[in-house]
Amino acid sequence: MRIRYFFLFAVSGLFFTACRQEKPTVNYTILEGQTMGTYYRITYQDEKDRDFQSALDSLFVRINLQVSTYIDSSVISRFNQSADGLDLGPADAEANDHFLVNLTLAREVYERSGGAFDPTVMPLVNYWGFGYTGKDPIRSVDSLKVDSLLEFVGFDKVELITLDNRLFLKKQMPGVQLDFSACAKGYAVDEAGRFLEKHGISNYLVDIGGEARGRGQNPKGAPWNIGINKPVEGAPMNEIETAAPLKDLSVATSGNYRNFYEVDGRKFSHTINPITGFPERTTLLSSSVFHRDCITADAYATTFMVLGLERAMALAEELPDIEAFFIYAKPDGALGEAYTSGAKAWFEKQTN
Repeated sequence: MRIRYFFLFAVSGLFFTACRQEKPTVNYTILEGQTMGTYYRITYQDEKDRDFQSALDSLFVRINLQVSTYIDSSVISRFNQSADGLDLGPADAEANDHFLVNLTLAREVYERSGGAFDPTVMPLVNYWGFGYTGKDPIRSVDSLKVDSLLEFVGFDKVELITLDNRLFLKKQMPGVQLDFSACAKGYAVDEAGRFLEKHGISNYLVDIGGEARGRGQNPKGAPWNIGINKPVEGAPMNEIETAAPLKDLSVATSGNYRNFYEVDGRKFSHTINPITGFPERTTLLSSSVFHRDCITADAYATTFMVLGLERAMALAEELPDIEAFFIYAKPDGALGEAYTSGAKAWFEKQTN
């Protein structure tokens, strides 16, 4: 769906009597639709008043055909279904470019996080009922089953090799599978932003399911502002804890307060610790990460949820070009906030 907005800004100053005061019109278009199991909302300024809806929808389809585990014929699904890996074609081809970017970024974050971020966690995601096999709540936890699935987890079990100018993604055993759900949405945000930039758009905001990339200015001539949800179970989507400016930045938020289920009073969240094999529930309720690229922010938002508040804060302060905002549960049940030193100016006035 396309919505056109015309924002009028009064021009101040002195004019000769023979001149007429003009109110220049600045066109902003809003595109809305569905992708990756959620909504997208893209706002951009274009003097040519172009409608990019069809082109962006096609872009999202191409990305999903490579990275979605819910599409049986996608590149990632064919790898997951294979016994020993997948032939990705000529090394210099672009046929699997979206898949390879996600693979490369995932390995980088895996190494920097000491394995806290690991896309080979897919078998465990399915076991706990949060994967492509469908949401089937666990009624009785089988620790032996979890241990057996951990044998398939570990990025060292996946290797990208070049042979005769062809790329092969090899796996050590048939049960090894990949899941890019913790970074692919951020990647789609980036690709949509880059698409707009290639068409000369410098003022835009791309939002896919809460992961966002802002460039330039909003219709009011200020930096884009993004809200961070209050991490309370059952809270409406529009209940905001705080907000932060996106000055040519991206943001992604991860939390365990929406995607979970409860069995016999025990809660199971979608954030699976690839080291223990169990859903991770710490005092950290929400992790919002800021970086120039949304794919990076997306991956680290999940990583920090696995690490917990103290370890997440320590890693966030070490990483270049990364800022983070954390919401955690205090011993008395109240919400606490913490943020990296580089984000102090964004949040200090709001939290004091």
